[in-house]
Amino acid sequence: MPEAPDEPDYPDRWESDVVLTDGGTMSVRPIRPSDAERIVQFHERQSPESIYFRFFSPRPVLSERDVERFTQVDYVDRMAFIGLIGEDLVGVARYDRHRARSDAEVAFFIDDRHHGRGMATVLLEYLAAAAREVGISGFTASVLPHNRKMLGVFTQAGFTARSHFEEGVIEVELGIEPTPAALAAIEARAATAEARSVERILKPTSIAVVGASREPGTIGHQVFRQLVSRGFNGPVYPVNQEATFVASVRAWQSVLDVPGELDLAVICVPADQVLRVVEECAVKRVQGLIVLSAGFADRDGAGELAEGRLVAYARRHGMRLIGPNALGVINTDSGVRMHATFVGVDPLPGRIGLMAQSGTIGAAIIDAARQVGLGISSFVAVGNKADVSGNDLLRYWQDDPATDVAMLYLESFGNPSKFSRTARALSQAKPVVAVKVGAAAGDRWEEPVGWPPDATASALLEQTGVIRVDNLTQMFHTAGVLANQPLPKGNRVAVVTNSWGPAWLAVDALTASGLVPADPVDLSNEAEPDRFADALAAVYRDGAADAVLVIYAPAVTTHYRRVAAAICDAALGPGAVTTVACLLGQHGPSPLTDERGRVPQFPFPEEAAAALGRVAGYAAWRAQPVGVVPAMVDADLDRARELVKGWVGDHPADASHRRWLHPAEAADLLATVGLAPVAQALASDIEEAVGAARRLGYPVALKASGLERLSKTERGGVSLDVHGDDEVRHAYLRMNELLGDAMHPAVIQVMVPEGAECRVGIYRHPVLGDVLTLGPGGSMAERVAGEAMRILPLTDADAERLIDASVVAPLLDEQGPQARRALADLLLRLAGLADAVPEIAWVRLNPVLVVAGSAAITDVRIGLQPVVADTRPPVRRL
Repeated sequence: MPEAPDEPDYPDRWESDVVLTDGGTMSVRPIRPSDAERIVQFHERQSPESIYFRFFSPRPVLSERDVERFTQVDYVDRMAFIGLIGEDLVGVARYDRHRARSDAEVAFFIDDRHHGRGMATVLLEYLAAAAREVGISGFTASVLPHNRKMLGVFTQAGFTARSHFEEGVIEVELGIEPTPAALAAIEARAATAEARSVERILKPTSIAVVGASREPGTIGHQVFRQLVSRGFNGPVYPVNQEATFVASVRAWQSVLDVPGELDLAVICVPADQVLRVVEECAVKRVQGLIVLSAGFADRDGAGELAEGRLVAYARRHGMRLIGPNALGVINTDSGVRMHATFVGVDPLPGRIGLMAQSGTIGAAIIDAARQVGLGISSFVAVGNKADVSGNDLLRYWQDDPATDVAMLYLESFGNPSKFSRTARALSQAKPVVAVKVGAAAGDRWEEPVGWPPDATASALLEQTGVIRVDNLTQMFHTAGVLANQPLPKGNRVAVVTNSWGPAWLAVDALTASGLVPADPVDLSNEAEPDRFADALAAVYRDGAADAVLVIYAPAVTTHYRRVAAAICDAALGPGAVTTVACLLGQHGPSPLTDERGRVPQFPFPEEAAAALGRVAGYAAWRAQPVGVVPAMVDADLDRARELVKGWVGDHPADASHRRWLHPAEAADLLATVGLAPVAQALASDIEEAVGAARRLGYPVALKASGLERLSKTERGGVSLDVHGDDEVRHAYLRMNELLGDAMHPAVIQVMVPEGAECRVGIYRHPVLGDVLTLGPGGSMAERVAGEAMRILPLTDADAERLIDASVVAPLLDEQGPQARRALADLLLRLAGLADAVPEIAWVRLNPVLVVAGSAAITDVRIGLQPVVADTRPPVRRL
């Protein structure tokens, strides 16, 4: 539990838990006067050398004045953070602002027992963020030349550093601005730490099963039996308060009684006993926890509170946990062989990592994977995801040499922003295949009217390179190709067959999957096995195909295995490209396997074609540049925030306080990022309309401001190509008679050249954040449906892909490459504005007329909504 602050200005928003380089955890918070005893005890534990490095002189004991100065800070000009593991202070970092200067002196002191765990770097990140908030521009430090560890902290932090030698000391000057290099270094450290925290759980050298029962069929008994019978490479200790032996193995009453060090505890006790067990694990210095016990957030509100206390305690004492309510974990690595679950699944060892939120679904996936010959490297059923989540597993698999493909069964995203970053990073290195259960399951949200169900989740997965499939069968098919074949370099597919019927089925299915099939190579239904090998070899030599679908319709059953052997011989040999096989109507274990590998087998060509299409789509995504979020050097985002703050005011953050901007206000806001609607003016009567038209210059468009864009067209709310005063009067009178109050105020606007009509929008999704949409605009929207979308932030590559995915792409291509560039620039500027100003809840630009070199915004609607400010500092945290 957090301690009550004893300073009125104590900034508790800086309190957090972080993951260290070795995967352990540490609590970070500002120092308090009540930490005096901790500081004294910490100092007494350190070596004379460490004390000398910190103070440049021997100081075996701190004076009362030292303790007072170290623990009493003002949290502005003098700030200090401490690191805690349990009740032990393990590190302290501080800055003191130089008098009459904008920089501050910084100093660190890390416990000798914890050197090399990344504590100093974490504390530096926190100090830098706190200093920036109060206007400090940089840090200085004096470091003894032999203090290489501290010098390493400064050089590896990612901040700009300069140093020089002066009077026997190295003087360091450190910039603390969050430059791209600094942010990249922080993100890389976080990724490494999170991956290591999962590795500590998946690769233990000793395990205790707490709650191991003597009764067969109980969870604790099953877990212990599985670990022992599957040959875990290390000791497994049954812990049972009442039994002397469990399954003929000596049992221990508590983890505290277990001899030697203990890496992992698998906890199977009732929910009300779990915290006591975790407290004992903290004393034992256990590194990781798997909590199989149910009865937490899966049960009720009280259970959710208990779950929060459990996680907080574990993190503060250096441990991460999987669960609660978890099925368990499996690691098939021959150096580990850990099967810590209570179900009798028997996965094939392989190179696919599997994560499921539902344990029962996960067990079924493992069973089915074995039946189709797919091997698993590691499996985690995360249960309630109270601590370790799918995002942590993505980090782990990215660096895991035993995993080539990741399979996910997702019911919710957890932290969508983090999922976007981690999934994109993993997809750049290894394919990720996901079954995402729709809105009826974990993520219960409503999509905007007219959007397909779960459309935004699909957009997020597509944007991050994750291969989304609709069901588990498609997951196995796709993963089978990815795990056993190279990625295709393009979308050209050759079909080799001994039967025309399934060949044309294949051609149609390949085309429907976005691939380009060549005319089938027909071997006739009497083809001998060697004809298949020769035909495949010829296709590979020709180089005109990026992938091959070979179909065998067995006319003579005695040839079945000989044909399979011939296909394997060619497809697994040198020079082969991505190859899949359809042994027509054949289910069950594949014969297309030898010591060199495996050719994925399908019973029907449509399934093979669909899997190839998904794999080729992923390969194309991966071959494209990652892109960057452009820096809008000509934008004035501070001005944008200032405008919005003035318009929104101090309203509470709820949907009832949405404020729609007037056209002039919307134009002012867009101007801050270099976007300008077409010149226009408002008129409250007919003569004002004539005067406005004269000032703008003919021809003009006359619009009713009180109608939505489509309604304007449908109900006569727009008059285009209006020439001269008389035409303005005539159009005004006609529209006023037709529309009444909906006419006012009238909008008079300069006519722009005809071009591709687009509709660009921003929508704040309740779970996934800001979504940028692109679709057909103006009257075209009445004839052509469909919007492409991307989740913010938007890279330049994302903008190009958004255009490619939209139905307006062909219209833009007719306007030439400059039109695409103009629209991409508009998309990036609008996305940058929405990303920087969270109060922007809804934007609609419709239509945007795109012609060569320009994207003209003819109509704009912007809705603002107060948001709950995130007062948490911008530092990494769990």
